[in-house]
Amino acid sequence: MATDKPVSLKLQPSESVVLQVAAQLYSAYVIAGRVREGDEPAWLERALREAVTLAEAADAAVISDDEISGQPDRGRLHNRYD
Repeated sequence: MATDKPVSLKLQPSESVVLQVAAQLYSAYVIAGRVREGDEPAWLERALREAVTLAEAADAAVISDDEISGQPDRGRLHNRYD
């Protein structure tokens, strides 16, 4: 790959986070010995798919500050321990 033309990427913050999670998942598969030579693209795709699924689940489960700012005051927010 050293002879390939350099690639320039400009990832959005959320894309960077998904990439980090996918890289962690992929490295775990490699360390566990699950990724065989020639199967790398399939495992990379799986890691990315699973990272996106995790991000979507987190987005559905958590209301971020940006999602509630600008909305009318709804009173005190309760957590699951209230």
